[in-house]
Amino acid sequence: MVDHPLRDRPEGSVLIRILVAEHLPLVRRGLVASLEGESDLTVVADVGSGEDIVPAALDVRPDAAVIDADLPGADGPSLAARLVEKAPRCRVMLLSAQPNPGHLKRAFAAGALGYLSIEVGPEQLADGIRRIIAGRRVVDSELAVAALEAAECPLTPREHEVLRLAAGGARSKEIAAELGLSAGTVRNHLSRVLVKTGARNRVDAVRIATEYGWL
Repeated sequence: MVDHPLRDRPEGSVLIRILVAEHLPLVRRGLVASLEGESDLTVVADVGSGEDIVPAALDVRPDAAVIDADLPGADGPSLAARLVEKAPRCRVMLLSAQPNPGHLKRAFAAGALGYLSIEVGPEQLADGIRRIIAGRRVVDSELAVAALEAAECPLTPREHEVLRLAAGGARSKEIAAELGLSAGTVRNHLSRVLVKTGARNRVDAVRIATEYGWL
């Protein structure tokens, strides 16, 4: 984690304290520099992995967290839920390289207030942070419309987790070991996933779930 000292500011002004989480160093530095360029924003810490987000937030107590929703080995909405639980006063903005309606719905259900493409301009990101600090939701308008039109995910949380691991190439025994289940239980979950998605096999189920934004 990198701590950032508060910079000088006019007397009486209030800075929005921000935590940045991004695994690519150059992108992270770019985000930090962009946010620091705004007179009312300051980055108080930046981290490169999902597991460092909550400890950093508990340490520096930011007003907002800007999190890459595609951090390796992590799930954006799950990271948001964990941060909201542990640091409820911290507003969460997720940035995604591949935003989709399913992830948007899951992000807001997890407690995030913002969900934008990582390709947004600096001004749009800064304005989005100000809006979530005010308690408003922030999302790209086209993505919001797509989310309203998208079908609801029919999978239970456990079925979703099993399919997510299967999408990463894990076999039934590996999924069972990861989730503390029996291989037979995992196969039963996958069978129900095939029925609910109308897929021919697990590869087809992953394709369908991805197209609908459920993964």
